[in-house]
Amino acid sequence: MAEEKNKEAVETENKAEEANKSEEVNSDNVEKNERTGLENLKVLENIDVKLTVEVGGAEIKLRELLRINEGSVIELERLAGDPLDILANGTIIAKGEVVMIGERFGIRFTEVVDPKERVQNL
Repeated sequence: MAEEKNKEAVETENKAEEANKSEEVNSDNVEKNERTGLENLKVLENIDVKLTVEVGGAEIKLRELLRINEGSVIELERLAGDPLDILANGTIIAKGEVVMIGERFGIRFTEVVDPKERVQNL
């Protein structure tokens, strides 16, 4: 009976050691994967992305489009003060508002889409 308890204790210790080794190997793999991921991101850093700010949209008939001239006004499907859509290569990545920077327009990011959602939208 004492031998059985000793065997069980040894087996338990062996399993614990194997689990610790497995955790060490897994943490090493995670570190390597993170380093590889960061290296891959560095490669992507220099890729140009077209950033677009969308004020709003409207659906009109071709007849109305042909009648547009200087001074024409088309009502957009967005209320004044609503946040604007910010798109990167056609995918919404954030919402924002227009600001003035000196004599130029700029955009202030007020809400950024979660990265997981962005990937799903691709």
